[in-house]
Amino acid sequence: MKKRRITVNINSTIKYIQLWNGIFNLTSKEIEILSHFIEVNAFKQEENVCSVSNKKDVAAIIGLNDYNTLNNYIKRFKDKQVMIKKKSGYVVNPFLDMETTNVEVIIKHEHKQNI
Repeated sequence: MKKRRITVNINSTIKYIQLWNGIFNLTSKEIEILSHFIEVNAFKQEENVCSVSNKKDVAAIIGLNDYNTLNNYIKRFKDKQVMIKKKSGYVVNPFLDMETTNVEVIIKHEHKQNI
């Protein structure tokens, strides 16, 4: 098995999400909104990333009059496993924890021969 190492320098939340987007398949709008949730919650440190307070802040940032509109995005985030439902509310998938400094990705690829 060959091992390769690559260092990726990331300087924004959006770029960090884009790095993992091959797994989550988010739209550019979903990436933008998710990045705001992550940044707002990094500042406020709430247990529930999708708290009413956080939703109000994100809605204000992106110019939405009704913060409940974000519930549609939260549902998509849950369906795409970007956000995980816990008893206390929603948490961001551990892959998107920007405090992570080292991740090992194992790629398993089966070679099929065409005959």
